Amino acid sequence: MGAKTGKEYIQRLKKANNNVYIEGERVKDITEHPGFRGVVKSMSRLYDLQYEKPEKMLYTSPTTGDKVGMTFMQPKTIEDLIARREAVQEWALISGGMMGRSPDYLNAEVMAMGVSNDLFAEADPMFAENARKYYEYARENDISLTHTLIHPQVNRAKAQHEQKDANVALHLVEKNKDGIIVDGIRLLATQGGITDEILVFPSTVKKAGELDDPYSLAFAIPNNTEGLKFISRESFAYSSNNWDHPLASKFEEGDAIVSFENVFVPWERVFVCGNSSICNRTFRETNAVVHMSHQVVAKNIIKTEFVLGVALSIMDAIGIDQFQHVQDKGTEIMLVLETMKSHLYRAEHNAKLDKWGTMTPDFEALDAARNWFPRVYPRLVEIIRILGASGLMGIPTQADFENPEIGAVIHRGLQGKNLEGYEKVQLFRLAWDLTMSAFGSRQTHYEYYFFGDPIRMGMAYFEQYSGKQELKDRVKDFLGKGTKKIKYLNV
Repeated sequence: MGAKTGKEYIQRLKKANNNVYIEGERVKDITEHPGFRGVVKSMSRLYDLQYEKPEKMLYTSPTTGDKVGMTFMQPKTIEDLIARREAVQEWALISGGMMGRSPDYLNAEVMAMGVSNDLFAEADPMFAENARKYYEYARENDISLTHTLIHPQVNRAKAQHEQKDANVALHLVEKNKDGIIVDGIRLLATQGGITDEILVFPSTVKKAGELDDPYSLAFAIPNNTEGLKFISRESFAYSSNNWDHPLASKFEEGDAIVSFENVFVPWERVFVCGNSSICNRTFRETNAVVHMSHQVVAKNIIKTEFVLGVALSIMDAIGIDQFQHVQDKGTEIMLVLETMKSHLYRAEHNAKLDKWGTMTPDFEALDAARNWFPRVYPRLVEIIRILGASGLMGIPTQADFENPEIGAVIHRGLQGKNLEGYEKVQLFRLAWDLTMSAFGSRQTHYEYYFFGDPIRMGMAYFEQYSGKQELKDRVKDFLGKGTKKIKYLNV
């Protein structure tokens, strides 16, 4: 089949009729529902771009000869790695980096686990073969994926098996000759209702022990599987008007609680079954976290460029770009951007072939970037708010401008140095939607917790940082050279 078009993406969603609930009601047609149709159109646009720019977005399948999505590619050279990243950034440009779970994110994960599948064979060779075959299936059919990593937040002081209601989290109920039965809740599936399938995987951060084996699962199933429900939070796409809500109306991905009600998973779709040791090692030992981080850093560069573009546009619109403190704030964003680019450059140009023949980026560079960006993104948002000041509060809607009684008044009253009132308010509504609307606030929260709790991630980063002992020894040697040793006598 090969890469799909936007039309085929929408047709699949209609046919699947995924079991999605929002605001207490089951969604009849997710492609037309006001909470989802904007992002569905945006996803459709991503898939159409594959055929508009095939030289960047497609490559020839090694198994079928069909043209398939570039973001599924197993890179074997640095040039391949860069080509895949350029495809990632082409997609990110569509949304200004606002779609954190565009298909390329999980395409990278499926690729990594599909080609680096030895780990899964520790439990049974069947699981490694399942991972390999699923990668080919997803690539050849351009499967769009949501995923879920997190158990419900019941009692964070206890492991899953110690919870008062130990069965609330997704867990293994039984095994039979055809597959497994699973039951329980998982969080937090972004794009849960607008994708083909769901990938259930262990947490990237929190480790499990043997007593948590019943919760240690990895598998992939269609989103319309019997017993599977997506319970979406309210949509932040409060209006379909692109002028009033330029980001939320198009890129509100949604986040869902996922309920598995005695769901059957056939053996051929299972990768890990009741093995906490394999779950704990999956992301790192398959290099999935490296390739996913590569996609994230590439996307966040586009996002930072978009934020900088908004900041510069505000400065120009109201004539504040000559003030020192304003320029300094612009410099802050520029420094973040150029630092992220440097991390990416190092990651790509220090890439090495792993034992599976995959050109794998330098994870030290990516790990630094993925730990740093969540800490600085809130500051980038704050800068936009400071630059916009009270102008981000006085933002009429398009309907106000179209009203003949008041339109001319606000068009004149809200003019800027270099923009008329209508154009200036349009820009400021974009800045507001980026930073202060429900959509913008969710973006900030989302980036902060993108890979997990930043404190827990920081602890892991600190523990794993290489060369700490060498640096301490260097200081010890420095203090020991050319200094007189003093003997202290007990008095």
